[in-house]
This record gives sequence, structure tokens and C-alpha cells, in this order.
Amino acid sequence: MMKFEQVIQKNVNAITWTSAALIAIGFLGEAVGSQMLYTVAFVLASIIAATPIIIRAVEALKVRVIGIELLVSIAVIGAFVIQEFNESAIVTFLFLFGSFLEAKTLAKTRESIKTLTEMAPTTAEVVQGDGSIVETDVDDVDEGDIVLVKTGGQVPIDGDVVEGSGYLNEASVTGESKLVTKQVGDGVFSGTILDNGTLKIKATKVGDDTTFAKIVELVEDAQDTKSHAEKFIDQFAKYYTPAVLILAILVGFISRDFRLAITVLVLGCPGALVIGAPVSNVAGIGNGAKNGVLIKGGEVVDTFAKIDTLVFDKTGTLTKGNTEVSDLKNYADDQNQVLAFAAKLESQSDHPLGKAITTYATQQKVAFQNLQVTTNNTIKGQGIEAQIDQHQILVGNQKLMTANQIQLTEAEETDLKNLQATGSSTVIVAVDHKIQQIIGVSDVIRDNVKENLAALKQLGIKKLVMLTGDNEITANHVAQELGIDEVHANLLPENKVTFVKQLKDQGHKVAFVGDGINDSPSIATADIGIAMGGGTDVAIETSDIVLMQSSFHELVHAYGLAKKTVANTRQNIIIAIGTVVFLLIGLIFGYIYMASGMFVHEASILVVIFNAMRLIRYHAAGAK
Repeated sequence: MMKFEQVIQKNVNAITWTSAALIAIGFLGEAVGSQMLYTVAFVLASIIAATPIIIRAVEALKVRVIGIELLVSIAVIGAFVIQEFNESAIVTFLFLFGSFLEAKTLAKTRESIKTLTEMAPTTAEVVQGDGSIVETDVDDVDEGDIVLVKTGGQVPIDGDVVEGSGYLNEASVTGESKLVTKQVGDGVFSGTILDNGTLKIKATKVGDDTTFAKIVELVEDAQDTKSHAEKFIDQFAKYYTPAVLILAILVGFISRDFRLAITVLVLGCPGALVIGAPVSNVAGIGNGAKNGVLIKGGEVVDTFAKIDTLVFDKTGTLTKGNTEVSDLKNYADDQNQVLAFAAKLESQSDHPLGKAITTYATQQKVAFQNLQVTTNNTIKGQGIEAQIDQHQILVGNQKLMTANQIQLTEAEETDLKNLQATGSSTVIVAVDHKIQQIIGVSDVIRDNVKENLAALKQLGIKKLVMLTGDNEITANHVAQELGIDEVHANLLPENKVTFVKQLKDQGHKVAFVGDGINDSPSIATADIGIAMGGGTDVAIETSDIVLMQSSFHELVHAYGLAKKTVANTRQNIIIAIGTVVFLLIGLIFGYIYMASGMFVHEASILVVIFNAMRLIRYHAAGAK
């Protein structure tokens, strides 16, 4: 018996098309006046198509579930009793055909998962101790192994580049198709593709621990996690289906019209209602995965759509997290020469300010490496004084200038104060006892943050809050620059948690956006925790949503997508309930019958699926 059931379920599609062919033959028999051909064809079509439906109904009853299949099975048996074989054949065919189309369209909404899974690397070229290369199953690669990746190849592990350089396509992880340069010391992700170059990579994470494997797992789990709407509908269907069965019995008993009772069963099937919410969530979460946004489940989608307050960490979230030259005030005839002097001295220092200046000089293509430093003296708390090419160079703060009897002009003093007012650290460069440059160094705000925060407000965010451990001057400047509504500075991680709790106690629905270990408690405390993908593993594990590319356009996309998904779910529920109402009214007024009712029912299922599939193409307006 078990084998028979397996064979039937395995060949449901063949059964569907066979029943369709028999229905066509039945109508042909009617057209040529052959009652025998008409009856036999419809009886066979009914029996063949009803078999998998009845099997499913029995399996559901074994676990005490009264589902839609039971209603259809009873309706078919009833149609046989009243010898309406054409009705039973058409009803069962439409049910199977609807299931076929449902499976096909649902599969499309899961394409993001299929694409991700197919992209997973299966083998790796492991470098042996003697330098030889052995192709190894990716599951057999160990941490610490050196893996070779050539042009066009896929990175099979997470790791660090130890030899070579190249351009990686990281779209599978970050959602961004722009190629990324990788050199010795840079980290790489499993599943990314080497567009050009050759890399040797030391494995730091392998197998299921790689970022790519976790992405696939997160999205699979998310699409199987139910939303509030789905949980409600599951409970509703559990009681609704038996209620329809009882209603049909009452209708039959009162009206003495067996055909009418059977029709009530068919029309009462809650198919569109049951499928409406899950398909919206699957499509929405799939869209997010395709665009570098990992949303961990339907419940997260529901909650995020209700968020009215966004709370941000500053460093590494609103800002890039590394100091850069943000401004340069020049008073010299040759700006590059003075910058070269400063960069040469700072290149001998490990201080973050020094690194920012040397990086900036390199980006500006200023040659400083070959300059000769004849004397060099570091003065603690002030800076550096040195002799370069017979010029006396001072690079440091105002104390260093005062100690060397160098006074700032009124214009220079104003420039210095203006830079410091923005929260920038300042470095003054003097050449031969004359101030030539003031360099401002700060943690630079991420690209397009201001525009994307404005887009979030347009989408429905009421309040933007910044919580930071940085000083008040810097925090206020960043907040003013970005249009942040509320800012709190000089905070420890536990202080941030307190503020998040206060906002929740005031009735706000709060999402916290952060990237570091110190952000994890706040991410966990908020209604929704959002982690920058470039942040720490702890923040990513604790969060509800991960922005893989660590960009704010992903945040705008995620918020807009959550709102659209919830709205889409509501639309599907309205369509489903509207269909049932339409069918019942049609039944009362006599313009809906069993077969036509089943057709409308199956059509409503397809309508909610196609409505949900619109989410696959969604992209938030205003996201940059």
C-alpha cells in the first residue's frame, strides 16, 4: 500500500495531464452523440484524478488534520452518488492543475535559494607542502590549508590572501556586482568568483562555517519561518475547514438538496487563504537575499514593517570606521611638496593620524618615499620635528608650534577652530618656521547616508537616534550633518541598552543598527536588530537583519521591502476572503456551480501567487 501511494504521488503531474486528456475525450464523446464514451471518459478521469487527492486527505486525517483535500474528496464522492461525473472530473482536474501551477510559481519565488545553492563551490585546489596542487572535495579542506584560485575560479573557503592579487566578484555575498580588488592580507569569502588574477588563500573558515554557507542556511531558515499572519491563518484554517464540513451537512439536511451540500464543500475550500501569506514572505525574503539583505524570517518582516524609530551606532555604522583626511587647508605655493614632507614623517609612525595622512598622500599620487630625513625628533604630546632636504619641518599640534615660537594668523586660527568644531583631529605642518598646512583627520561619514536617511523618513520612520561612545562635539557634528533627530554621546555599551529600553518603554517600535561586539547587547534588546555585514560575527549572529554590503541603500531597501511584503500579505488575504464571499453569493443566486466554483477557487490561488511574485521585482524608490 505504501509503495502504491509513493508511485501515485511521484506521478501526480502525469495523472493531471491524463485526466485532462480523458475530459477532452468525454466532451468529444458528447459532441458526436456517444453517451458511452462520454460517461466512461469522465468516470475514468474522476477516479484517476481523485486518487492522489484522497491519499493526501487520508494521510492528513492520520495526523488529525482536516484539510482542503478532504473537502474535495467528499465532494467527488458526492458527485459520483448523484452521477455528475463531469462535475467530479472537472473539480479533481482543476484541483490538481491548481496544485501544479502553485508548485511551479512557488518554485520561482525560491529561485534565490536555488541560485545560491548552485553557486556553492564543491571542490578546492589545495597547495601541498611540496608545492604541488591536489584537487580536494571542499568538505575535506581544513583551517590553515592554502588554497589556489585561478581566473574564473570560485573561492571555496573564507580566508586571507597570502600570495597574488586579483579582482573578485562578491555579488553572491554582498549583492554588489562591482569588482573588488584583493591583495595580500585581504579577506575573501567563499562563493565569490575571481574575475581576473591568481590568489593563494589561507583558509580561516571552512564547510558550514563559511560566510556563504551561513547565508544559504539563514535564507532557507528565514523562508521557512512563519509570520504572525501565517500563524493566524494556520489556526484559522484548522477550525475553518471542519466548520465548512459541518455547514455542508446542515445545508444538505435542511434543504434536502445533496447537490447543494456538495457544492458548499467545493466553494468553501480555503486554498487561497492558506497559500496567500507564505508565498508573500517567501517572495519578499527571496528578494532581500538577491539584493544583499538577509531577513531572518517572516516574523522579522512583520515586526520591521512596524518600526518607527531607528537607532544607530556611529563609528563603523554611520561612519566608515577608519580615520581619513577629511579636509586640508593649504597656505603654501606648492601644496604637494608640503604634503610630501608631512607624509614622509608620518610614514615612520604607527599613529592612526599618521596613517591617514600617508594614505591620503598616496591617493593624491604625491611622491614622498624617496625624501631624505637627516634629523628626526618625536616630542611626546606635541608631534615631530625633522630636517628634510635642508628644510626644517614641524608636524604636530598647536603646542608644537607655540614651543617653536610660531604663531597662527587670524585666518589660520579660524580654520583650525572650524576643523576642530566638526570633531576632526588636526595636524599642523610648518616649513622653515612658517605654517603651510592644517590637515583635518576624522572618521568619514559613509557615502549617501544623508540621502538614504531622508528616504527612510519618507517610507515612514518617525525618529532617527544616534548613540555613540565618541565625544559630544564629533557626535553633534555628525548628527547635524545627517539630520539625526536625537544624539547621545560618551556612552558605554550598557548605556546604549538603557536608551533602547527607554525608547521601547515610551511606546516606540525600535530597530538598532550596529556593527561591533559592543553593539550586540543593543541589537539583541531592540525590537529589530540590524547588523552591518562587514561587522563582527557576534553582531551578525545576534541580529534579525544583516546588510551584507554594509550600505544604507540596503537598509532603505529592507525597510521598504518589509512594508511592501506585509501590504502584499494583506492584499492576498483580502483576495482570498473576497473570493469565498463571491462564491457563496453566487451559490445563493444560482450563477455558481460546482465546476465553475472550483475554477474560480483555483484561479484565486493563482491570483495571490502572482500578486506575491511582484515582490521579486521590488526595489525601494530613493535608495542610493
